[in-house]
Amino acid sequence: MTAPAAPVTRTITSLRVEGTQRIEPETALSYTKLRQGDAYTNETLDQAIKDLYASDLFADVQIDGASTGNIVIRVRENPIINRVIFEGNKRLKEDKIGKEVRLKPRQIFTRSAVRADVARIIELYRRQGRFAATVQPKMVSLDQNRVDVIFEVSEGPKSKVRQINIIGNKVFDAGKLRAQMATKEARFYRFLSSGTSYDQDRLAYDQQKLRQFYLTEGYADFRVTSAVAELTPDRKDFIITYVVEEGPRYKFGDVTVDSDIRDFDGKKLAAGLPIKKGDWYNAKMVEDTIDNLSETAGLFGYAFSEVQPEYQRDKDALTMSINFHIGQAQRTYVERVDISGNTQTQDKVIRREVRLAEGDAFNSFQVKRSQDRINSLGFFQDKFEIKQTPGSAPDRVLLEANVEERSTGELQLSAGFSSLERFIIQANITQNNFRGKGQTLSAGVNYSTYSKSVQLSFTEPYIFDKNIAMGVDVFRRDYNAFNFIGTNRNTTYSNVSTGFLVRAGVPLTEYWQLAGRYNFTYDEVGLDQNSFYTNGKCDPLKAGRYLCDAIGNRLTSAVGYSLIYDSLNSRLRPTAGQRFVFSQDFAGLGGDVKYIRSKLDFSKFVNLGGGFIGSFVGEGGYIKSLEKSRGEGIDGVRINDRFYLGEPQFRGFDIRGVGPRVQRRYFTTDSSGKQILITDRDQLVDDALGGTAYYLGRFELELPLGSGAREMGLRPSIYAQFGSLFNITRPLPTAVFPTTTDANGNTVVLPLPVKDTAGNPLYSYVNAAGLAVSTTCAAGIPTGNGGCNGIVPNSPQIASQPFDERFLGNSARPRVSVGIGVNWNSPFGPLRIDLAKALISQPGDDRKLITFNVGTQF
Repeated sequence: MTAPAAPVTRTITSLRVEGTQRIEPETALSYTKLRQGDAYTNETLDQAIKDLYASDLFADVQIDGASTGNIVIRVRENPIINRVIFEGNKRLKEDKIGKEVRLKPRQIFTRSAVRADVARIIELYRRQGRFAATVQPKMVSLDQNRVDVIFEVSEGPKSKVRQINIIGNKVFDAGKLRAQMATKEARFYRFLSSGTSYDQDRLAYDQQKLRQFYLTEGYADFRVTSAVAELTPDRKDFIITYVVEEGPRYKFGDVTVDSDIRDFDGKKLAAGLPIKKGDWYNAKMVEDTIDNLSETAGLFGYAFSEVQPEYQRDKDALTMSINFHIGQAQRTYVERVDISGNTQTQDKVIRREVRLAEGDAFNSFQVKRSQDRINSLGFFQDKFEIKQTPGSAPDRVLLEANVEERSTGELQLSAGFSSLERFIIQANITQNNFRGKGQTLSAGVNYSTYSKSVQLSFTEPYIFDKNIAMGVDVFRRDYNAFNFIGTNRNTTYSNVSTGFLVRAGVPLTEYWQLAGRYNFTYDEVGLDQNSFYTNGKCDPLKAGRYLCDAIGNRLTSAVGYSLIYDSLNSRLRPTAGQRFVFSQDFAGLGGDVKYIRSKLDFSKFVNLGGGFIGSFVGEGGYIKSLEKSRGEGIDGVRINDRFYLGEPQFRGFDIRGVGPRVQRRYFTTDSSGKQILITDRDQLVDDALGGTAYYLGRFELELPLGSGAREMGLRPSIYAQFGSLFNITRPLPTAVFPTTTDANGNTVVLPLPVKDTAGNPLYSYVNAAGLAVSTTCAAGIPTGNGGCNGIVPNSPQIASQPFDERFLGNSARPRVSVGIGVNWNSPFGPLRIDLAKALISQPGDDRKLITFNVGTQF
């Protein structure tokens, strides 16, 4: 065997670098091990070329003179990047891509860096579910060895889940199993759902969801043997396939409780558990039982008790026996309450809502109650929790309230113009955490041709750091009621209210509160004299008797109280608990108005699981006058003190669209000359009168949406409402019109004539001077002795065209509406849109299909 030839060794006689522009030759040599006078071989020169390429400074490297020892290293430098340009990117903005790529202006261009950046951009699009995205890099050469790097992006469509296949399921059909998953098959009606996009992390989550579902149905041996996501040949969609093994179904066997805490009786605890022997096995019930036992231990002061389920599976009998072991724990006490994260809100505002103080015995119920009260402040982000951590000793616990502040200011601004209202300006500003002290300060201004108001309000929830709330409101409201005849808006009565309200509240127990108030208001109720007055007096033929009876100035001095029960877990967006309020106000402590007004409000919220929130909200009221009768057909409660019902409380009906009202229909003639009533609602005079009694109830179900919709702040709900407004004195008819019979035997309603003081109808004729003169003569002209001379008919003076006046809506029968609405935390502020259909209404009610309102926060 011949030995391999030894490498030829030579000595570097001379060494130089050619082709460098920005880089010094010595710098290029520093990346190699070649030095003048050193020995070298062909392998040494090959390694030098590799080292120079590895520096990422050079696009080409060659070495000449290997046979002579006069080594010349010829290089071509990599260009410098002038700009990095992205084209075709619409779904991902340039700033987001720019943060991920490594190539930057004034850096050295290398093809390996370009390939790495292409992979990074494609990965960004894949995270957004765009697996068909492609990136084509291009280089544009410039002078001075510079280049522009262009990434041409073809984003492609968002990759959807076209199909979800499940293999191996026998007990439950594939549709029921797909309903348990967060990932959904792409369908046209799921355009708002983000669950139709492919997400690899969601694939693992769905496997866990399938396992949880089967475990709640008793299949304790269930497992997913494989989950495969395949990209379709067009690289647009995915097909996901799960292979499952269901296994047999188990029932609960013996269920026992074993406690190392001497205060607990295991047999009594086991008897109170919801799990019973013989029921189908349900892993969710096991988890809930563990939580309930832990909470029970917490109620007795054992903050860190551990409940461990011990399973005994009998595969022959298909039973699952469980022993809940409560480990030994010491009774714990609150060592310290730590509050962090509040930069604006003062510590005392949070601390006074905590129902446990340092040194108190730990109680999990009080911790939960403290958490709910802090959430109800509305100053912090949702899902706030008080964490429990071990203290300095085994019997000590630390309570940590790590809050994240939110915007507590609310700003509502709107401006507009209409042919009816002219300029409309509304501005309301509220700061619910004024100066970080939990105080509420608000101001509101409303201005239009028909409505003007200003209101200031201030509330101190803990006056002098005592658990007593006090507040004051100062207001002036100039309101004009109106109706429409066609497109013409007609002002009916104006009500200018000026006054103030002082209120205070004190807690009676943890859930009960007593609030009191004093209201002082001066009301000026009037009518437009140009439209509704005749000879300086209110004319019932123009205004209606009911409005003429309402005008006048009056002073209201009222004192009231409210008894409140509140166990809601949040006042802003409750999901559990209930609230009850009984209120009464007594007017007559001085002033001109005397009445007693009672009102009842009730609401209950239930978390139904799966993101569904059920609620019932009900209210009702009754007001009774304590004044003497003001005449026949005049209700004892004045029109501005009555209840009104409609939008926004009663969706499906317009503002003041429910309850007693007077409608005036005028007569006209048809094409044949027959007298008929105008029935077009736009041509009616419709005056809402309000009522002295009402009730209103609403059943509502809040619907869960996908994570994408939740991130947008969308919360849809469906609801059904019922209610009524009623119980006022029937007003007297405004007028009784004379009638006659035409040639066809039809009754004809005649205009109401103007009469003199003796009750004689008045007529008009034109005298010799061309002036219109009033007379009692139906024909001719009056003579000096009270007679009439002539046969020429005179024109009758008309006090009012004939109309039919109807009193409607004074019924306690329920009105019913159903609808769907959505709350949206839009960029413009909280927006509520409702689409409601009135199913049952009473004659005279004014329906409305769509309503919405909007505001903002700061």
